[in-house]
Amino acid sequence: MTQSRYPRPTDNAFLAESLKGGSHEPTYGGALSFMRRKFSRDLTDVDLAVWGIPFDAAVSNRPGARFGPQGVRRASAIFDGDPQYPFGFDPWDVLAAVDYGDCVFDYGVHAEIPGHIEAQAREIIGRGVHLFSIGGDHFVTWPLLKAHAAKHGHLALVQFDAHQDTWDDDGGRIDHGSFVLRAVRESIIDPARSIQIGVRTHAPQDCGMEIIHGHEFDTLGISGIIERIRTRVGTGPAYLTFDIDCLDPAFAPGTGTPVAGGPSSREALSVLRGLGDIDFVGGDIVEVAPAYDHADITSIAAATVALTYIGLLAEKRRRG
Repeated sequence: MTQSRYPRPTDNAFLAESLKGGSHEPTYGGALSFMRRKFSRDLTDVDLAVWGIPFDAAVSNRPGARFGPQGVRRASAIFDGDPQYPFGFDPWDVLAAVDYGDCVFDYGVHAEIPGHIEAQAREIIGRGVHLFSIGGDHFVTWPLLKAHAAKHGHLALVQFDAHQDTWDDDGGRIDHGSFVLRAVRESIIDPARSIQIGVRTHAPQDCGMEIIHGHEFDTLGISGIIERIRTRVGTGPAYLTFDIDCLDPAFAPGTGTPVAGGPSSREALSVLRGLGDIDFVGGDIVEVAPAYDHADITSIAAATVALTYIGLLAEKRRRG
């Protein structure tokens, strides 16, 4: 049966006839994918793949980010089918996109998981598809950075986070607090072009990264932070990683290591909105732990981060 026989379309995640366009199905029903994108591993003519990585065995405090992809997908349903704020158009009118499902790995063999994440990400990126990933704890960014650098070379890292993630690492740890140190040591990212936004903790070293601390949202303002980021990153390829604990716990309680004193969701999203000129080649949203959430506010914030990033890509596509 075709969708035309029904009053409204349903289950676009499985029945979509096109990879473009909103589904306009009820927000409270239907099969849940990221913004009702079709679940598919066929990357033919695909511009963007949204991919879940349900891994949280690297956390240092509260577990639960393995449920992040589910939470973000569920929250994203409320946004589908309309012109998206603040862009004023539907990105799916511009980008052919799929929900690629979740990364596949054996949860009982931790040492092999980074290799599986990297290999599967390389497969997607190698098809010329832009990859946006939903974690999972922040360790997943390490193999994702390796996969993107293999295609695009030395990357700038734009990191929204309460933590620097530069703790000591012997190169073999499965730890969500040391991926930046490892990426700098192995020349995956260029610290001279990289910047961390919203930091509210101290680590033993900064690895040469520029840091905008949480309190500087008050002194620099949104436009000042945007200018600092754009100046630092320049024109080369960049990767965005957004740890949801960058936000103050009032706006994102559903995370493993919350830290008071962070920006509001409005402030962080306003900064992200101003980064459209940066050459982002990939990105992720991580550390959403729905079990600690209330009324899905953390998952909604994370879905909005993802949608804002995707809006930047679509806006750039429309311009040129």
